[in-house]
Amino acid sequence: MKWRKSGRIFTAEDGPAWMASHAQIPTVLDLGDKLRAYVAYRPRPGFSLTTFLDLDREDPSKVLHVHEGPILDPGPPGSFDAHGIMPQAVTIHDEQVWLYYSGWSRRVDIPYSNWTGLAVSDDDGTTFRKMFPGPIVDRTPTEIYSATGCCVLRTPSRWHMWYASGVDWHEIDGRQEELYTIKHASSSDGVCWARDDRVLLPDLRTPEPKHRPAVVQLGDTYHMWFCYRGIEGFRDGSNSYRIGYASSSDLDTWNRDDAAAGLDVSADGWDSSMVAYPCVVDTPKATFMFYSGNGFGAEGFGYAVLDR
Repeated sequence: MKWRKSGRIFTAEDGPAWMASHAQIPTVLDLGDKLRAYVAYRPRPGFSLTTFLDLDREDPSKVLHVHEGPILDPGPPGSFDAHGIMPQAVTIHDEQVWLYYSGWSRRVDIPYSNWTGLAVSDDDGTTFRKMFPGPIVDRTPTEIYSATGCCVLRTPSRWHMWYASGVDWHEIDGRQEELYTIKHASSSDGVCWARDDRVLLPDLRTPEPKHRPAVVQLGDTYHMWFCYRGIEGFRDGSNSYRIGYASSSDLDTWNRDDAAAGLDVSADGWDSSMVAYPCVVDTPKATFMFYSGNGFGAEGFGYAVLDR
């Protein structure tokens, strides 16, 4: 696999003043005549909201429209999404747009708690309502820290979700840092999920947080791109997010081969110290990867094109 980088698309400074900073976790839907990119911004430190921009379907560097305000409000005090909403996966189902999102809530003993909610739209993904006030992927007796950063893929028989499961917290220089790994869940309706509780990919280092898988089928093979980092020095240091890769023929067994990921940091510029949160969209003309750059998207998001 080889990706051809095609540049930065958007930064928070390019949009309305409320965006303030970051352009994080681009989550892109192919609407046929355009690409709609849902992106999280930080109106203030430690707080995220999501809106969208429309991109040219054949040349995503061309921004056609920037939505003025957030598409979802945070939940009330005490709710799982009281302190922020970030997009994770988007699909069209029964003529609705379904947006899976990460809800943030702040904690005292750790910086945050993250779980997955679902919002739906009846107008092609312009306005949304939350399907439920609480998360659809929540804490279980064995999964106690987080379940977020998901990718959703439908096959003829099942819905599949790959997501980042929190497995531990480590105290580093007086700060709690989360360790998460990629797991799988399946569903018959996209709402109620049965989780395998099985680690899918081996670590290349110990410990190694892995996040935001992106799974697509190209030919007879399923391809997964994801981001991984170290537990220390990862906020733009040498251990910051890089893009990894795995492949599967059956959606069950995955073979990790990061050398085949095809995309790394640049020598300089907006993605020179970090590439994170891949989202892969296959269109009739091209296969695109959208991703955030330095500082978890502090310097914006951009895209690459798969040479095939």
